[in-house]
Amino acid sequence: MPTMNPPQVSIAATKVRFEERAAVKRLGLIALATDLTSERDFTRLVPADRAAVHVARLAFENPTTPENLVKMSPRLIAAADLILPDEALAAVCYSCTAASVVIGDDAIADAIHAVRPGVPVVTPTGAARLALAALGINRIAILTPYLIETSRPMADYFTAQGFEVSRLDCFGLQDDRQMARVHHDSIVEAASAIDSPEADGIFISCTALPALGAVAEIEARTGKPVVTSNQASIWAMLRHAGLDDAPAGFGRLFDHDLPLHGLGAVA
Repeated sequence: MPTMNPPQVSIAATKVRFEERAAVKRLGLIALATDLTSERDFTRLVPADRAAVHVARLAFENPTTPENLVKMSPRLIAAADLILPDEALAAVCYSCTAASVVIGDDAIADAIHAVRPGVPVVTPTGAARLALAALGINRIAILTPYLIETSRPMADYFTAQGFEVSRLDCFGLQDDRQMARVHHDSIVEAASAIDSPEADGIFISCTALPALGAVAEIEARTGKPVVTSNQASIWAMLRHAGLDDAPAGFGRLFDHDLPLHGLGAVA
């Protein structure tokens, strides 16, 4: 075969123009290595023309016991540091509800602020608190996919935050990859079953659980507002980014703004 001379490489004659840095709101998402659901849910609801989600993963070992969940705490700083260094972020979300309970909202914010000072930090638990407040919910029924030993601290968390927990049911699962495969109908049936006259609304915990697509059906069946971990986290992230989107079919929550007292470090 004949020898081919390499092509000449030159600078394009076209003048390069750049978009304004503020044109796209950049949202940081810290997901577990085993998480199959958070990114998909964020992609469904974050408007791609005005915002972008940038994901870092951190190591996690099943089962989802309190002992394993708390092991992620020292890994948070490194994960947050990997999200677009030197780029401005509108907010950062640590996407694990059960770990937010055992590690603590403030401890998570402190870890992320060590490398992203001043950036609003969203935890699913903190976002759920704000969502419940925005919806005027004081008495909640809770559904989790976890083991009993992982679910019990969830009830303690919301009780300590001033909410009344009327009932808490769990699926008894220990692997978050299995939680991500729970059928839509199982979520709807279990969430509807925990409703009672004593509950103002329903909270469905776990960022791995594919509950986002079940919200509208559960609200229609029970007549009560429904908050889920990913729904509340996405809502809080959008509001921190100055986006007032209200996507249809994902619950009453998106008709509301963040409560004024929720504009601090942790949502």
